[in-house]
Amino acid sequence: MRKPRPQPGPSDTRPPMSDARARSTHGTVERSAERSGDPSVERIGERAVRRIVGYGRPRAIVAFSGGVDSATVLALAARALGTAEVSAVTAVSPSYPAGELEAAREVARSIGVEHRVVDTDEVGRETYARNDTMRCFHCKTELYATLERVAETHGSPDHVLLSGANADDLGDFRPGLLAAEGFGVRSPLLEEGITKGETRAMARRLGLSVAEKPALACLSSRVAFGFRITSDLLARIDRAEQLIRALGFEQVRVRHLGSAASVEVAAEDVDRLEAHPRWIEVSTRLRQLGWAEVAIDADGYLAGRMNATLEH
Repeated sequence: MRKPRPQPGPSDTRPPMSDARARSTHGTVERSAERSGDPSVERIGERAVRRIVGYGRPRAIVAFSGGVDSATVLALAARALGTAEVSAVTAVSPSYPAGELEAAREVARSIGVEHRVVDTDEVGRETYARNDTMRCFHCKTELYATLERVAETHGSPDHVLLSGANADDLGDFRPGLLAAEGFGVRSPLLEEGITKGETRAMARRLGLSVAEKPALACLSSRVAFGFRITSDLLARIDRAEQLIRALGFEQVRVRHLGSAASVEVAAEDVDRLEAHPRWIEVSTRLRQLGWAEVAIDADGYLAGRMNATLEH
């Protein structure tokens, strides 16, 4: 069964886009397509390294999810400052997909930097759990406040906090960038105008195992605005996505639309999922998890799908 576009949840509150669309103030961002004479991947990496050195801090703490963006920033920071001066910190909460932590540990180990794991409780914040359009702001506020406490506890007063935001993030509604700005978090990829594609190219050059890893996002990004975020709901979504991945699909999203769930895979995989001999069985198991209707999105995966319900 194919589905219509996601609709806003029952209590969707939208701040004016002109007020809430996040923009970085740390330098002018040029998009890759606007440059003349695209530099080589090596030169792009060198620019990012110089940017990190230019922050003037001897140590860096990287908000590290284990995805390609934060892994690339982690490796570039290690190159810029030395592995002994860089720490990766992974925040674990109900919104962090199961199975990702061990993969993140392995990436940090391969780069040769210290890796710390902290618990965050954004789901316990009412401002987050109510799931309005500023949810990401409240999530990142919890994250960066926690990272600051890590720095204070472990004796890293003269540090810079780094994120993996890249230039493509400016093309979507990203209130988390506003939280980063408030904490003085720096985003070397974004500040250098480095796109997702260029980030993957750098990850390949750096030999990172996650260079081709599908985009990683918190589980709450699957929930339509206005539907309340709970730990139980996030666990349901996580389990549902594991069931789809077990069929042989890497890029998977299960969107929660209230009583309905929308299943997204890469556009080129939609027909394969529909024809999969176990799809009927798995869709039945998804209904048993609590959705009355389960449908495959005909258009396939689209980053920031839930933001399509916002009024621009």
